[in-house]
Amino acid sequence: MWGILESAFREINTKNASELSFEQLYRTAYQMVILEKGDALYDRVKKFINTWLSENVLDKIRDSLSGGLVTVAAGGVDNTTSYEKTLAGEKFLTSLRESWQDHNLCMGMMTDVLMYMDRLYNYHRPPIFPASMGWFRDSIIRASLNPSNTEVDVNHIINTIMLDHIQMEREGDVIDNHLIRSCAYMLEGLYESDGEDENEKLYLTSFEPEFLVSSEAFYQAEGNALSRSLDAASFLRHASRRLAEEQDRCRSTISPLTAPKITAVVEQELIRPFLQDIVNMEGSGARYMLDNDRFGELKLLYELSVRVDAKKLALTGAIQEAISTNGTKINEATAMSNVQAAQNEGAEDDDAAPKTQAATAQSNQTAAAIRWVDDVLELKGKYDRIWTRSFESDGDLQSSITKSFSAFVNAFFRSAEFISLFIDENLRKGLKGKTESEVDEILDKAIVLLRYVQDKDMFERYYKKHLSRRLLTNKLVSGEYERQMISRMKMEVGNHFTQKLEGMFRDMSLSEDLCSGYKTQVAALDDVNLSTLDLSVNVLTSTFWPMEIFGAAAGEDSTQKGSVFPPGIARIKSSFENYYLGKHTGRKMTWLANMGTADIRAVFRGKDGKERKHEINVSTYAMIILLLFNDLPKGGFFTFEELQAKTMIPTADLIRNLLSLAVAAKTRILRKDPMSKEFNPEDKFFFNHNFSSKFLKFKVGVVVGRGVEGDKERKETQKRNDEDRAGIIEAAIVRIMKQRKELHHSTLQAELLAQLSGRFAPDMTMIKRRIESLIEREYLERVDGSEKAAYRYLA
Repeated sequence: MWGILESAFREINTKNASELSFEQLYRTAYQMVILEKGDALYDRVKKFINTWLSENVLDKIRDSLSGGLVTVAAGGVDNTTSYEKTLAGEKFLTSLRESWQDHNLCMGMMTDVLMYMDRLYNYHRPPIFPASMGWFRDSIIRASLNPSNTEVDVNHIINTIMLDHIQMEREGDVIDNHLIRSCAYMLEGLYESDGEDENEKLYLTSFEPEFLVSSEAFYQAEGNALSRSLDAASFLRHASRRLAEEQDRCRSTISPLTAPKITAVVEQELIRPFLQDIVNMEGSGARYMLDNDRFGELKLLYELSVRVDAKKLALTGAIQEAISTNGTKINEATAMSNVQAAQNEGAEDDDAAPKTQAATAQSNQTAAAIRWVDDVLELKGKYDRIWTRSFESDGDLQSSITKSFSAFVNAFFRSAEFISLFIDENLRKGLKGKTESEVDEILDKAIVLLRYVQDKDMFERYYKKHLSRRLLTNKLVSGEYERQMISRMKMEVGNHFTQKLEGMFRDMSLSEDLCSGYKTQVAALDDVNLSTLDLSVNVLTSTFWPMEIFGAAAGEDSTQKGSVFPPGIARIKSSFENYYLGKHTGRKMTWLANMGTADIRAVFRGKDGKERKHEINVSTYAMIILLLFNDLPKGGFFTFEELQAKTMIPTADLIRNLLSLAVAAKTRILRKDPMSKEFNPEDKFFFNHNFSSKFLKFKVGVVVGRGVEGDKERKETQKRNDEDRAGIIEAAIVRIMKQRKELHHSTLQAELLAQLSGRFAPDMTMIKRRIESLIEREYLERVDGSEKAAYRYLA
């Protein structure tokens, strides 16, 4: 019976199975098993297959192998051309593939014949088909093709040819990918042992390690060569292309099992060692890409950086350096612009009116401040676009960008003031005609800038100052926009930041109700002297408003001395004060004349005898000055000294108003003798009867402080802010110590920084001084015997 089966198996392997009866062959194998000859049948099948493979198949494979391939596989040098070597390799792999496919086909047919033996008898031995894979491995794959060198077996030659073809494809040649894939698939179907452990596939144990080693060497050499010859963008594109090629190669040419491993090789050998050099490459590296908005190249750089560096240190460093450099340029350009504006302001210009000079200087410096903010926002917008389009909105990079912007914004000593001026400019006039979305965008940008500011208490001081001017002069686009801004600041910084700002708005609203109630009362009194004057008063809570803008810091305290009002004005002033104090007993009202305005009617009679009537809007101080001239005979005059004595207006404010009334060319309601910008006690001032204006109604502006503070003003602001900080630091120290009772200096300092970091960065020296002050006032005491400086709270 074995003879019948053996003859049939031979016919199957010679592809002459068309005449065979597989039913009859199955019955023959079945009878042998039934007759308890199953073991003998299994052994005879195994011997037949191994003999067939060794004597027929291996010879065919040997015949397809050229001597050059054996030489190369043995480590020698082959003198054949690349084309000849390719053909020889393809011939060998084709023969091997055909033999493998024939073996699988024939074993499939033989397994059908031996199905009963596999299923019922030889359960303790491997089934014929998987066992035949091992026989093919031992008889063909591990067969030596060179008797003098047993290490050069078929497996070694397969690996050598496949690696050569992959190398050629990497160098740009076209290879037979399907042929290589077939051989790789064959190695995936064979195992190191008959146990068929998935980790012992010949592909994984034999080919893949050699493939990875050769790939490491290839990409090391390529990286070294290309890093010296390509610019950064070209290198990045090449590296990205190599990653894609290797992924595609694993899908179509070798095996998907290798994809993560070869990707790691490319990352470690081609990308990681050269990334820092590529980032820093002069003229094409990260800095060039950032400066020139090379979004695609930056995206490549980011993607490759993420692969080899989770922290993205090289890319982060380049971004921070670029932002710092550009930010420093913005700061330096603005500082230079401010110096030039200050120099221009100080230059004498006899042809220009003082008011015009001051307005021009203020406009120039305010423009410089707005330009600084616009430049910062433009830079921020640039990096926001890069962040979203190139860096995939990476959280780590966003933190780095934010820190870099914060660093250079806070390095500019006027950042808080300029940001407040930017908001002021927009809320006064910049938002006029804007759509809701445009308004939201501008307000959001302002909040972004505020987020960068470390000394938020300085910003709050400037913002209060600018907001008070907008409210008191009624120069704002919309009260709703103002409230939106405050609401945004409350969400960003906290309720403590906006309490006083909200209080300022409440004061304005309550003032409107007070004035309305007062007018109703005056109308009921039927007092002609009171009813002829239209009075509008803003009653301000001193704790909410920045009192330094009201003249208290000008060196002469007008709020305490009090200006002398004309009798009619003094009467209505007293009337309102009585009305207010009648509603709010126990309060004290101080009048701030330097902030008010008045509309007056003036009649001028020139030499021609004609009357010219005008309605003039002037400051309250200017009104006090002008009304003095009502009782002066024609040709009479007041000296500067007399005006000061009669009005009690502070010298600085008096000069500013007289500059507008007597020196400015278009508003010389008074005549100064001698005519100059200098003021002396004996200078004379006459009513200018010959004054004329083409406007019935006009305004006399006053030379006011600049939008941007001068050095002296800034030092005063900083001084006042430091005084406020001292109180805040002391209060925080007392709160902490009251709760903790006893603390080391370092712990107290750390908790203090944590509490105050949202408002400002406390100076260490200031903290030490405040602690010393609290010790002197017996709020704290030092702990004796402590190794480190420590303090104890005294109740």
